[in-house]
Amino acid sequence: MSIQAYQNAAKKTEGPRQTEYRAFAQATRGLIDASSLPTTEVGRRAEALAANRRLWSLLAADCAAEGNQLSQPLRAQIISLSMFVDRHSSQVMRAGAPIDVLIEINRTIMQGLSPSQTPSVAGLS
Repeated sequence: MSIQAYQNAAKKTEGPRQTEYRAFAQATRGLIDASSLPTTEVGRRAEALAANRRLWSLLAADCAAEGNQLSQPLRAQIISLSMFVDRHSSQVMRAGAPIDVLIEINRTIMQGLSPSQTPSVAGLS
């Protein structure tokens, strides 16, 4: 079985949390790679920031949608983080602000999505 076939099969069997975790891992990997680039590599840095912005915009749109089952305070926090990510990404590109802040936010979200962070059900772990 090729790697591509395995990845496609894995995507079909994962749950929403796993999908979100994978999306954050991919975006974070891009940001980490971009952080090690020289400042002259504007295109690749911009691509990584744009991919991260798209992820956060998608999350914000989902949180703003009617029928979202997350609590209202959590939805508001995610939308607020999305707005911060958008503003800070612009500052990274225009003023050389540190990209590490975005990496740390994504890593924190990934920790929350991690299977080890899922509460046990009825004492089962």
